[in-house]
Amino acid sequence: MCEEHMIESVFEPPGAHRARPCKPAEARRAVERAVAERCRTTHTVCDANALSDALLVASELTTNAILHGGGVTDFQVDVDGPGVRLSVSDRSDELPVAAPPADPHGRLRHGGHGWPIVCRLSRDVRVSDLPAGGKCITAVVPLA
Repeated sequence: MCEEHMIESVFEPPGAHRARPCKPAEARRAVERAVAERCRTTHTVCDANALSDALLVASELTTNAILHGGGVTDFQVDVDGPGVRLSVSDRSDELPVAAPPADPHGRLRHGGHGWPIVCRLSRDVRVSDLPAGGKCITAVVPLA
């Protein structure tokens, strides 16, 4: 959940190697490819609005890993049942937070909208500790 972070230990199988995006645009392309392939193999029409939500969540998770987490260390996208499961790992142990819209002096802040967007568009969000340090955030975005 977004208000209460579920912390889990995640272990990868030895020798697992996945390409990881260096830019949010690369994450979005990976999501587009995965969803398009799923729609093609199941002969279903892709919901454009749902795909847009999944692309935005991928972009926000990747951007946050780059800006606040020391960079993307792993990225996975799986189309599973009626949703897209996105997992983005980074080097930081810090939990994501929603920044207040203004600083202590009342000045409006720029940014700080990514985590609330992820939480609003996803039906399930989990933050997992990684054995070697850092975290993995997994979000499931409905496709229907």
